[in-house]
Amino acid sequence: MADGGARVELLGPVRLLDGSRAVPVGGPGVKGLLALLALRVGKVVPLEEIIDALWGHDPPATARTIVHGNVSQLRRLLREMSDPVAEISTRPPGYQLSVAPDRIDAHRARALLDQAALESPENASKLLAEALALWQGPTLSGVPDSVRAPELDELRRAIRYARVNADLDLGRYDELIVELSPIVGADPLAERTAGQLMRALYHAGRRGEALELYRTVSRATLGSLGVEPGADLRVLHERVLNDDLAAHESAVPEQAVAPSQLPPALPTLAGREAEVAWLDGLAERGDSTVIVSGTAGVGKSALVIWWAHRAARLFPDGVLYAALQGFDPHQPPLEPGDLLSQFLLGLGVPADEVPEHLHERVALYRSLIAGRRMLVLLDDARSAEQVRPLLPPGARSMTVVTSRSRLEALAVSHSAKLRVLGTLAPEDAVSVIEELAGPADFDLNHALARLCGYLPLALRIAGAKLAASPQWTLKDLVGELGNERTRLAGLDVTGADDGVRAAFDVSFRGLPDALARTLLLLAAVPARHTGPHLTAAIAEISVEQARRDLRTLAAHNLIAEISRDAFAPHDLVRLYLRDLAETELDPAERAAVLDRAIRYHQAASDTARRKMLRIVDPLDLTGLVPAEALPPLETFAQAQDWFAAEWPNLLAVLDAAHADGRYADVWRLARVAHTYRVVCPLYEEWIRLVDLGLAAAEAADEPLGQCWMLISRCAIALTFELVEGSIADAERAVGLATRLDGRSLIVAKIHLGSVLTLLGRYSEAIERLLEAVAETERTGDLELRGQALNNCAEAEKRAGRPAEAITHQLASLEIDRQLGDDSYAVVSLNNLAELHLGIGDLEAAERYAREAVSLAVSRQFELQEGILRVTLARILRGQERLDEAREQYRLAVARYERMNPRQVEDLRKEAADLESV
Repeated sequence: MADGGARVELLGPVRLLDGSRAVPVGGPGVKGLLALLALRVGKVVPLEEIIDALWGHDPPATARTIVHGNVSQLRRLLREMSDPVAEISTRPPGYQLSVAPDRIDAHRARALLDQAALESPENASKLLAEALALWQGPTLSGVPDSVRAPELDELRRAIRYARVNADLDLGRYDELIVELSPIVGADPLAERTAGQLMRALYHAGRRGEALELYRTVSRATLGSLGVEPGADLRVLHERVLNDDLAAHESAVPEQAVAPSQLPPALPTLAGREAEVAWLDGLAERGDSTVIVSGTAGVGKSALVIWWAHRAARLFPDGVLYAALQGFDPHQPPLEPGDLLSQFLLGLGVPADEVPEHLHERVALYRSLIAGRRMLVLLDDARSAEQVRPLLPPGARSMTVVTSRSRLEALAVSHSAKLRVLGTLAPEDAVSVIEELAGPADFDLNHALARLCGYLPLALRIAGAKLAASPQWTLKDLVGELGNERTRLAGLDVTGADDGVRAAFDVSFRGLPDALARTLLLLAAVPARHTGPHLTAAIAEISVEQARRDLRTLAAHNLIAEISRDAFAPHDLVRLYLRDLAETELDPAERAAVLDRAIRYHQAASDTARRKMLRIVDPLDLTGLVPAEALPPLETFAQAQDWFAAEWPNLLAVLDAAHADGRYADVWRLARVAHTYRVVCPLYEEWIRLVDLGLAAAEAADEPLGQCWMLISRCAIALTFELVEGSIADAERAVGLATRLDGRSLIVAKIHLGSVLTLLGRYSEAIERLLEAVAETERTGDLELRGQALNNCAEAEKRAGRPAEAITHQLASLEIDRQLGDDSYAVVSLNNLAELHLGIGDLEAAERYAREAVSLAVSRQFELQEGILRVTLARILRGQERLDEAREQYRLAVARYERMNPRQVEDLRKEAADLESV
């Protein structure tokens, strides 16, 4: 240990030292804080635990302030030391002392005990004597009485017991008789020490005194407790009486056998190679606490029991196992006291000697396994509180805990390593089925595994059904599970509570009422995933509370965080929760949930679209939800990211609303969501959205909705150059708009003019578009004027009038820049590049094209980027810069494959033509 720098003494008066120099720290409160942090060095000690330890159940109103002040004082003292090797960090929910453990006497004593277990008796005796010398009086002297650490006294007893055993092995009988006689005389009920003294007397040739000592202890236990001495002492007495105790026989009691309590393991374990390797690595490194969590049925117990059988050789002192019944549907979770009794019996303690009080059982348990290399397997834990008393002291033993909850508190308090177990890979899932049912059709087996959600419990049930019921064919079972309404019933087990539904039900029923209510409401939402803002809207709680609830549900493994702030259940859990919502929420409650989901998506979509494009329709749904209840949608990127993440939910809500006959809501949501697909067009999803919206507007008999959804469908035709049906849609939109407001009519005419351009009817198109330009000049509508000018430029270009087209396009670009509208500016820039290419001004064409590409890349306009790169490739080809042109074609093809697959073959042919140049 280094001479300088912080050291902490707990085994006597609590002191802070700088090397060998004592540093005054203050009164009992500061010393108590130092002791609490040092006892759990390297771990976070929650502020609430500090307050409870320092003041019990009656802390002053200023307790937090006092603790903060004392922390600041200790930090200052540590910084001022000659070698600042220690620091106190703020780590929610409390504080953490960071310093090498061997600078704290209590941790050094425990390390010496662990090391001694690996040494020869001579070296062990020296190490253990060194450890005992660290005690300088009653532990934790000078701190408030409420600060207790009984484990330090247990540690001292364990060290002394181990040191005496080492000295017995070394034959130091006379010295031990002198040392142990007064201890047993003062406390004849100390049977373990009495047993050591009997051995020393016997081997020193004082057999009669050894037998007399036993009689003394026997009288004391009979008089005080009404029972005979324990089995170990009685066996020792019998052997002394028979004079058959070997001179160098181990002093470890016969009860210290290596228990082996593991239940049977699965014959094979499909998959899980990574998890097994992880557990192996932790065992080899000596990590003391490990948590394996996961949703019901994911195979936590199967994994750790299979691994424990394989790893038992690493733990020569035995394996303890307990099923904690944390999520047993028929029995309450076992109490720590009952579990400790089970372990003590497994460690050889007679039933009549198991202590009555919990703290005494904890102390005896820790004493018995201190310094031993054991594996403790705690299966199906409910909470961290159920587990903590069972955790072994020291670093030589390892505890593996399984739970449906993550038990993150143990990661904070005991530096536990955590692994959340996922479902199996498809090939491994098929292996589980085939292990039970034998090989079968490849495709059907993979389909069955997929329908089981790759969940081991479901897979084993499916395999068992096929194996046990010849009337069930693989095709039959795939057919039953293929129907979402019958899937969970198909995964039930007759006459048992081991089915998938029953497993999920235990997890759900164990939730606090408010949390269960939130999950139930979310289950009624037709969405594939949720986040804090949607959850807040559905459950009518604050966004902060929603985020806490979601993280708590994730900690219970009922949902999983699939990306930052996006949560979803396993597919089978989703079906279970949906069925539950349909039975436990009345129709009015389910209707209210759908209503809130619709309003949320309408408000968020309308807010987001206004950051992406000019809004020309009269809809304004932004006020349906308070702005503070929406996610951040202040920039184009935030809006685009929200739409991309929420798109599956948005479509699911639209489908549910349409099925429920909420047609007015459907077309409005479809129209405000349409903007996203204008910017990020995917044909199949876009046309599905618009067709659904148009059908809803027609079902609602709302001309406004029909007009604007027809305009949306024209936008799709123009984007993908789809001629069929486009003129009918545009003319119908104009007809409807004549009975609406003037702005709707201008927009309809602009789209009609653009469709006429698409059809090659340029004169009619230009006439219509110039009418729209004139109308916008009269009304002062700059946004629509820019749109009309842009479309007019396109018509002029196709009509072979490049000069007029360039004039219109420059005017449109000026408006785009004036409005700060990048999505329209890239279109104007591309048009100008194409126009200048057409007239042979390649320098100007390249300048416009590169500016447009740069803007499209920065804004992530992927479709427009593809179009622009084609334009740039053509310009470079005209300049005979062929290598650069090939690179632009390659990049364009990559964008078209994703965004515009209908035209990708034509583009490939154009790029291939370059190879012949």
